[in-house]
Amino acid sequence: MRPQRNVKIVATLGPASNDYETIRALFEAGANVFRLNMSHGDHEEIRARHAFIRQIEKDTGRPIAILADLQGPKLRCGVFGDGPHDLEDGAAFRLDLDPAEGDQTRVQLPHPEIFQALEVGSTLLVNDGKIKLQVEACGDDFADCRVIAGGSISNRKGVNVPDVVLPLAALSEKDRADLEFVCQLGVDWLALSFVQRPADVQDARDLAKGRAAILSKIEKPAAVQAFDDILAVSDGIMVARGDLGVELPVHAVPPIQKRLVRKCRAAAKPVIVATQMLESMIESPVPTRAEVSDVATAIYEGADAVMLSAESAAGGYPVEAVTTMHNVAVEVESDPTYRDIMESTRPKQRRTVADGIVASAREIAETAHIKAICCFTQSGNTAALVARERPRVPIIGITPLVGVARRMCLTWGTKFYLSGEVTRFKMAVISAVRAARDAEVATEDDFIVVTAGVPFNVQGTTNIIRVAPCDERMIHSTDLE
Repeated sequence: MRPQRNVKIVATLGPASNDYETIRALFEAGANVFRLNMSHGDHEEIRARHAFIRQIEKDTGRPIAILADLQGPKLRCGVFGDGPHDLEDGAAFRLDLDPAEGDQTRVQLPHPEIFQALEVGSTLLVNDGKIKLQVEACGDDFADCRVIAGGSISNRKGVNVPDVVLPLAALSEKDRADLEFVCQLGVDWLALSFVQRPADVQDARDLAKGRAAILSKIEKPAAVQAFDDILAVSDGIMVARGDLGVELPVHAVPPIQKRLVRKCRAAAKPVIVATQMLESMIESPVPTRAEVSDVATAIYEGADAVMLSAESAAGGYPVEAVTTMHNVAVEVESDPTYRDIMESTRPKQRRTVADGIVASAREIAETAHIKAICCFTQSGNTAALVARERPRVPIIGITPLVGVARRMCLTWGTKFYLSGEVTRFKMAVISAVRAARDAEVATEDDFIVVTAGVPFNVQGTTNIIRVAPCDERMIHSTDLE
């Protein structure tokens, strides 16, 4: 049996993982969540990948989460008439709305919203930050800039504006069409790009209408500054280090990552650390030592999940990349230092009855050598609160709702089982015992801790805890029928 692993693995699907056999191999290697990147692939390709995942879920009998990652608005310059141009340090360069082909002195920037937000002294980054421009004069349709860091510029290179909150919605027309498509298809999570403010998240939530949970990608300085408010209205977070490392100094990203991960844990909301985690495995069957350390650092920090992008979507070794992440996670989580970190960073504040119940469940389980904490939950909230405790024992969630089981595949340490509708606490205990035995974390001589809420089938009512034996009487009880 595969070793117990708490951190989850998100694998992006693409040309290298576009068939049932490969996707199933990724799942069996350890992927818990599959990411559908809406920046690549048309709706029919996305539909086919979605169908493969749901078939694998049916064939294996294990819930799998699907995350649809919306593209967001893409800011790009226009085209040049005679190929790429080299911009020299100190040279003048103009950006404007004129659609004429560009040259060494100017090019179109077809985004009037940018000009409306720019100020003298603002910075513009072109081609993933390789070219840095500083605004010296600007108006509604132009920006005269000085080249601070030169380089080669060519057609439709991306443009970042790090120090300005742009008057742009996080959802483009393409995103709105994609959102409706994937919600009708049936995904569990929506990843929202270009988040700058809490209102961006609320717009997506209004369109999703409860059909998927909302995960905010933190990739802009404005999102870092407004993070507490964005976290409050989000169901989860992705620390998207790619654009974040372009728009901020690269040395600023690691401490930001650490702060955001801890805040997400305190809020009991899942957080993914993403981008370039095993980048060299796009072309190599083994990662660099630095990449392994990067993955390990995210796990030591307490991230709920680590993500593969091109490594599993377009690389030559997608299954090997997932296997590497799994092996790193197992090794880190078996390190006593990891346990020390998880316990020293455990949030101390307790405000609700549910907080007290899950803290007590962890303490009982760890004090009495109990084998698992089993949470009967209608929304997944109880399991998320237990995961925030980072207990030493497995967390088993039991729910009658397949959507909850799938969504919780992103949460640290949780393994979910489906049950029928439960109306009495004894039925919940019996379901929990059976799940613990099925998961092979407990035998007939062991005990588990069971948490639930009474009345049943009402969200937010976690208010009861019991230590239950896993003996044959519980396994063969007929109270569930």
